[in-house]
Amino acid sequence: MFRYYYKIAIRNLWRNKGFSAITIFGLAIGLATCLLITLFVTDELRYEYFNNKADRIYRINADFLVNGSAFKERNTPAMFGPMLQQDYPQIEKYVRFLQQDHILVKKGEETLLESNVCFADSTVFDIFSLHMIAGNPATALRNPFSMVISERMAKKYFNSIDVVGKTLHTDNINQYTVTGVIRDVPSQSHLHFDFVRAMSQMEMSRETQWMADNFVTYVQLRPGTTQAQLDGYLQQATKKYVENDLRKMTGSDLADLEKKGGHFRYQSIPLKKIHLYSDLTNEAEPSGNIQYIYIFIITAIIILLIACVNFMNLSTARSAGRAKEVGLRKVMGSQKSSLIIQFLAESVLTSCCAMIIAIVLTALMLPYLNDLSGKSLSITVASLTWILPLLLLIVVIVGLMAGSYPAFFLSSFEPVKVLKGKLSSGFKGSWLRNSLVIFQFAAAILLVVGTLVIYNQLKYIHNKQLGYNRQQVLVVENTQALWIFAKGFKEDVLKIPGVTAGTMTNTLPTEINMDTNIYSKDAARSPGQVVGIPEWYVDADYIPALGMQMAKGRNFSPDMPTDTGSALIINETAARLLGFTDITDKYLYRGEQKMKIIGIVKDFNSGSLRTKIAPAVFTLGDYTGKMAFRINTKNIQQIINKIGELYHARPAMQGQPFRYAFMDDSFNKLYQAEERTGKIFISFAVLAILIASLGVFGLITYAAEQRTKEIGIRKVLGASVSGIVAMLSANFLKLIALAAVIATPLAWLLMNKWLQNFAYRINISWTLFAVSIILMGIITMVTVSFKAIKAALVNPVKSLRSE
Repeated sequence: MFRYYYKIAIRNLWRNKGFSAITIFGLAIGLATCLLITLFVTDELRYEYFNNKADRIYRINADFLVNGSAFKERNTPAMFGPMLQQDYPQIEKYVRFLQQDHILVKKGEETLLESNVCFADSTVFDIFSLHMIAGNPATALRNPFSMVISERMAKKYFNSIDVVGKTLHTDNINQYTVTGVIRDVPSQSHLHFDFVRAMSQMEMSRETQWMADNFVTYVQLRPGTTQAQLDGYLQQATKKYVENDLRKMTGSDLADLEKKGGHFRYQSIPLKKIHLYSDLTNEAEPSGNIQYIYIFIITAIIILLIACVNFMNLSTARSAGRAKEVGLRKVMGSQKSSLIIQFLAESVLTSCCAMIIAIVLTALMLPYLNDLSGKSLSITVASLTWILPLLLLIVVIVGLMAGSYPAFFLSSFEPVKVLKGKLSSGFKGSWLRNSLVIFQFAAAILLVVGTLVIYNQLKYIHNKQLGYNRQQVLVVENTQALWIFAKGFKEDVLKIPGVTAGTMTNTLPTEINMDTNIYSKDAARSPGQVVGIPEWYVDADYIPALGMQMAKGRNFSPDMPTDTGSALIINETAARLLGFTDITDKYLYRGEQKMKIIGIVKDFNSGSLRTKIAPAVFTLGDYTGKMAFRINTKNIQQIINKIGELYHARPAMQGQPFRYAFMDDSFNKLYQAEERTGKIFISFAVLAILIASLGVFGLITYAAEQRTKEIGIRKVLGASVSGIVAMLSANFLKLIALAAVIATPLAWLLMNKWLQNFAYRINISWTLFAVSIILMGIITMVTVSFKAIKAALVNPVKSLRSE
């Protein structure tokens, strides 16, 4: 019996090769897109799952709001972890990290700049599942100047993993003994370790300054301990250890702050939630966003449903021509159940063909998705254990969904009516078919609106006036290695033709990590007079070099020695926070040091536009961490080469890495997630429109087939081709209008929620909706016109004879 159904299905598919190809290809695109999104989402959701104890690991974050000054960070005091373990038995272990941007590592005569560097307690191997392939994890970080490196670093510097006992020369002054080698950390981690150094060598790790948050602390709870219990312990420990120092520094205790609407607290976040749920801007690596996961899941569902609706419409259009076959088979004794099974079998078979093609398309498109997302997604043997059952389930469900309408509808006709040609009347005005079309159009409009909103927000970010000029600014890193020769290097670079300005600093606006210091408006630190303000370390050329503007007062001057260490420049936001409308004889106290405010710089955006402009205070000094040079020439590479020559011409700089980046590129990296999301979303929207267009093509084919006699009679009575095209198109335009009414408010709600991630964002204009609706109208009209014109040009004699 099933062999018979299979043969009939194959014959029907082969008889309508073009139609079958469109049906299968449309569904295959939808299934492939859904599979790609599934791989992407699964990868995002499985961050930290390689850690065996991930369910019991939490990071401690700081969340402060003191006298209107707010900041959040992932740092804690040095002794916070040890004291928690000491006071609360439910906290089994802790580990602290002191992260570093980079490290200089010598390889032969060459010195390389490496990242993923940190100091860590020896318990790091107890808490995190870092498989050690050489060395003893219990003793690897016990002694000062011991280092554990990753497998790829071992091969890079020693061409072997048998490196325990060997040494690495770092930062031009230190010698570290390699005491262990760990497997490379999986990509699905928010932390990656290439060089882990012993925390025991850091004297600051034993300091008891409770207002100095310098360490990233993770704790491992005993089984059965909840996050709510941990947060309670953090609150108790904050009151026990931190409150006294808080009172000394700010003049307020925890209760006083809460009465004023502020807070000073430490909170936990589960390890598995850090990647997608953290709202901190200073994560060690770029985070994901759970909202994007929801967006992609919804997009996958929408595209799959569009593909299914498209499949159903095309199946209906094709099966409508088989009405007489159904009638004849019923006259010959076929049961309704056998007809239903026949149609469902054909539908499932078509779905199976589409799934095979979808798997091939997924394999072909996976490199493109990896390029857009920055991932290394692949279909592995392990992933097949859940992908294959999922694919089989989708094949059956999609096949049954798509085949159900023609199967049950066609099989229900009475043979007499079918053979007399009365079928067409039963198909007109189908509410189900119209509802499916409306859904297709609404989903496509929703995706187009989302694409335009994301594109316009990213365009707004790139074009927004930031309060500084990031264009053609070359940032030279690792300049601290120049030591006493840094100033001379800067002066020599400024003599190069085309270099118009330069600054020596530790802080740039395109960075996120900022040091926060406590300032008071009076020496006594009276209640309400103390604020925490991010501190920027600059030289006298910083403001003009970056194109910033002074609002009041003056810039630092090298001709005034008192500016160093005793003068401050604040931004407009800090002035409002402090209540300073005039800076005449205004001072701030940093500890015991009295510092005069000499100027107010106009507000500028630092870091990401997701957050509002924060208060800032500039201090003057010789900060040699990095240098930024403004270039005004077309010969950029020539200038870079010349700067590199001057860099290596300094004593002890031979073999040192010359590393540079353009500030504009650094700014763009802040929005990699949005850029990637936008590109992926655009790609999916195009696929959705393509699938929807195939559905429209199927429907207009269906409509033309069902109205062949009507079209012939209209032509005999003098109807023009354009009139017939307009007649066939009118219904589709009405459906687009209904779809627009449904999609518009939904799209506004969803995209407005997405834009709330940004402190500075576009307003969603009605023109975006108009463009989306018009675009769908144009695409639909082109699709409809192609088939409608063909139907209208048919000789009416043939049309009427066929009826």
